[in-house]
Amino acid sequence: MNYKSVKEMANKWGISERRVRVLCSEDRIDGAIKVGRSWNIPEDATKPLDLRNKVSLPFTGLTHTDFSKVLQLNKRLDSLRPLSHNQLKMIKEDMTLRWTYNSNAIEGNTLTLKETKVALEGITIGGKTITEHLEVMNHKEAIEYLEEVSVSKEPLSIRLIKELHYLILKQIDSKNAGVYRKENVIISGAKHKPPIYLKIPSLMEKLVHDYNNSYNNLHPVVKAALLHGEFVKIHPFVDGNGRTARILLNFSLMQDGFIPIVITKEQRLLYYDALDEAHTTLNYTKFIEMIKDLLLDELSYRLSILE
Repeated sequence: MNYKSVKEMANKWGISERRVRVLCSEDRIDGAIKVGRSWNIPEDATKPLDLRNKVSLPFTGLTHTDFSKVLQLNKRLDSLRPLSHNQLKMIKEDMTLRWTYNSNAIEGNTLTLKETKVALEGITIGGKTITEHLEVMNHKEAIEYLEEVSVSKEPLSIRLIKELHYLILKQIDSKNAGVYRKENVIISGAKHKPPIYLKIPSLMEKLVHDYNNSYNNLHPVVKAALLHGEFVKIHPFVDGNGRTARILLNFSLMQDGFIPIVITKEQRLLYYDALDEAHTTLNYTKFIEMIKDLLLDELSYRLSILE
């Protein structure tokens, strides 16, 4: 790969050298590398968008959903805290198992729920591929990392997204783990066609910017649904987009004081249809309603264990 200096890229993009250095320090230029006090920038790097001016969101269906029941159940759950060590351990193990099994199964992993439980314990299942075992262990590690950043309240960033994706795909496709795709793709069975790969860096930085700014005016469930939906719409990676999107969905819910949810294998068709409708019409009503219902189910399930 050929690299250019800050001065060369500033001239190419028609902006100041100081602005280029700021963009590099904010991790907004994909592939930029700091060498000493200077930056080396890939010559084919995309000029970052100027996100300093506020832009209204183009979506519809963001304010149609009633979240009163969600808030009521979440308040009941909060009243039971703090939980004991044994309760926390039980809940974590149960959630890790159900989340890992279903998220992988949606993408075609053939391990059953019981086999996933055994694989999470580090035991190899006969007749199953190494990749399927790695998908289980990688997903578990990504959940553990997510829990760490949730406790520290780390904000969403390109770096965080790439690290989560890296954990999902490491040892399975290490070349593409945490790296934006360099080819165009289609989503089988969907009407929506993801953007060309050259647009990914700018679209991803806009998504992160919108999430950290405009999305803050929305209900937390809507905010989480939009993050998931728009991430999948961009489809920034060659593989692992679905699993990463579902982790980002729960990252958002957890950052705003809610518990993570599980989209089950049995709900895959409904899930895909709701996403495709959001992507092709910009109407998020169906997808937001689905996420709300899943959160209600998870809250009710959690309360049935603890109360």
